[in-house]
Amino acid sequence: MADAITAASPLILWTSFGLLLGRWLPAVIPQWLGRGLYWVGIPIQIFALVHDTDFSGLIWLSPVLAFLTLVVGYGVAQACYPLQERYFLPQWLQYTPPTLAATLPVAEARRFQGSYLISCILGNTGFVGLGVAIPLLEPTALPWATFYAITQNAIGTYGLGSYLGQYYGKSEPQQWWRALAVIPTVPTLWAAMVGFLTHGMLFPPSLEAALHLDIRCVIPLAFVLTGIRLSRLPGWHSVGMALLPALIKTLILPLPMLAIVYGIGLRGDPLLAIAIMTSTPTAFAALILAEEYELNAELPPVAIALSTLSFIAVLPLWILLARHLP
Repeated sequence: MADAITAASPLILWTSFGLLLGRWLPAVIPQWLGRGLYWVGIPIQIFALVHDTDFSGLIWLSPVLAFLTLVVGYGVAQACYPLQERYFLPQWLQYTPPTLAATLPVAEARRFQGSYLISCILGNTGFVGLGVAIPLLEPTALPWATFYAITQNAIGTYGLGSYLGQYYGKSEPQQWWRALAVIPTVPTLWAAMVGFLTHGMLFPPSLEAALHLDIRCVIPLAFVLTGIRLSRLPGWHSVGMALLPALIKTLILPLPMLAIVYGIGLRGDPLLAIAIMTSTPTAFAALILAEEYELNAELPPVAIALSTLSFIAVLPLWILLARHLP
């Protein structure tokens, strides 16, 4: 329990600070902060972590597990969607006036399903996941979280996320491979590559200090940005429709992944790293994808807020399991 409190305290404190700031800051500040973290802060953090990583052992499994989580998450979300349709659809989507054209409910239902799938599958591994993992995990286990986050960012957000947006959103079909074209522009990928190529090189002490300072600064700034964005979400109305996506993302999906990881022999902090990453809250990218591909824009904000709270609630469970399983 002490480990859970230690890990969750920065998330709760800095996110709460962001919630307070978010109502007063001009809109340009979180935009600059988000772009700065995306293009500079997080890539430097990834570079430093990969540069100092010991690549021995089974660390290469982490990207494989990240990809497998996307596949399992898609299957779990699709299997649970009949429950979402039966109990958790918005009222306006459940009721169809006789005078309404038959094509409108079908199109809106598809857009809602697309937002639902993205909210269930895509996790905030960069800001929240790494922010919790870095102070909690042993240095030897950090690469598991780092490589998972990179894979989720590239293949998950810009691969599967874009594909689902195109499939369920805009009426005009688009080539699935266009979504993959953005992957080479992801800065964390280049940072990881440079960190790998410079692995073993000794940097001047001043540069090493700057890299570690970046890691210490990025974590609270990422949590503050999370709080600011949460403060600007459009209310908590229709919480019911986000209950199932939040539970799938933070509790239901991690369970089969932990069983798989435990079955292949991972124990301790590597097991905890996968538990943290698979249970991270719904990514803010769900909002961007919903807007870009004209999906339902009502579900992702509520799913992000609710899954953030549920992530804090289930984190002690993952720590307990990872640290005490034989």
